[in-house]
Amino acid sequence: MAEISDVYFVDGMRTPFGRAGEKGMYWNTRADDLAVKATIGLMERNSAVPADRIDDVAIAATSQTGDQGLTLGRSVAILAGLPNTVPGLAVERMCAGAMTSVTTMAASIGIGMYDFALAGGVEHMGHHPIGGNADPNPRFVAEKMVDPGALNMGVTAERIFDRFPHLTKERSDRFGMLSQHKVQVAYDAGKIQPDLVPVAVKDAAGAWGLATEDEGRRPQTTMEDLAGLKTPFRPHGRVTAGTSSPLTDGATMSLLAGGGAVKEFGLQPKMKLVSFAFAGVQPEIMGIGPIPSTEKALKKAGLKISDIGLFELNEAFAIQVISLLDHFGIADDDPRVNQWGGAIAVGHPLAASGVRLMIQLAAQFAERPDVRYGLTAMCVGLGQGGSVIWENPFYDGKKRK
Repeated sequence: MAEISDVYFVDGMRTPFGRAGEKGMYWNTRADDLAVKATIGLMERNSAVPADRIDDVAIAATSQTGDQGLTLGRSVAILAGLPNTVPGLAVERMCAGAMTSVTTMAASIGIGMYDFALAGGVEHMGHHPIGGNADPNPRFVAEKMVDPGALNMGVTAERIFDRFPHLTKERSDRFGMLSQHKVQVAYDAGKIQPDLVPVAVKDAAGAWGLATEDEGRRPQTTMEDLAGLKTPFRPHGRVTAGTSSPLTDGATMSLLAGGGAVKEFGLQPKMKLVSFAFAGVQPEIMGIGPIPSTEKALKKAGLKISDIGLFELNEAFAIQVISLLDHFGIADDDPRVNQWGGAIAVGHPLAASGVRLMIQLAAQFAERPDVRYGLTAMCVGLGQGGSVIWENPFYDGKKRK
């Protein structure tokens, strides 16, 4: 008989993230090959886990077509050299794709059906612009179910400013600037690189190189730079390229396991899953989505926001993160939040980003035995939010000096 099981995040790795488009480092790289690289890197680093014991592979993509189509979990598993006995599936929940890959596989582990699973996501926004292959039903607008602007994420971000006038452009600019600075500090300290899988890339001239770090970073960013940027989503608006996540290519992968499998192979997991939740909000102001999903996840876990010692929040837009922090009474520059920066600096390859948040939280847990709980959360297109609460297996209950 299957038994209810704890669920563990054993490990996670990702490709470096590249700028989308012809000038980006992955223009001549297939999307599925990015996911293959992340999978191979992760399995090599966790060689104690036999490949034939992986019960399923879930890989998300927002645009499931072309080199991101063909049931990614299965096709990537084959391409990565996993045994033919390992099945796979594809997942789609826009920006929360990889997060949903994780929670879906976690649920299967939790009810004792799976011992091990791989869960991640990939997005090649250069090959597949957001919504490029979509045909939204005309009833959305004709029957006034959804405001036309709801399908433009930048417009939805502007609306957060409209709803909360005390959340100013200056606060948003400062948050965006600090994200760039924090990522560079983390890079300089060697915090991010250990979880990156190098990718061989070919440039326009046919010359080969190696992608080893995130491409789009702008560590020299100043408040003056940001103040002068255009507001593409509205004349005299407040959302700029400097306070938005750039268009990005990349892939992420995680290895999940149940308690019995962890014991059987003597593994040291990096995180233990506590609870997760998804929630819906009005599509035209989708950025507030992680507020109700976080409240649901906290309630499921029997925790309060004050119990969360580290936050990894996806920076789709600076204002979107600030709105969540403001709701929970947390300062914009609280040191618990995105301490190694976020998507504004490293990029947001839509369906891949959820596992990037988890990879960074896991690395921070290892450094912080004084922190018991952490949160990964993100907003999701068409008015959703996703939140996962994790427990630190290295927690020792001692206060940090």
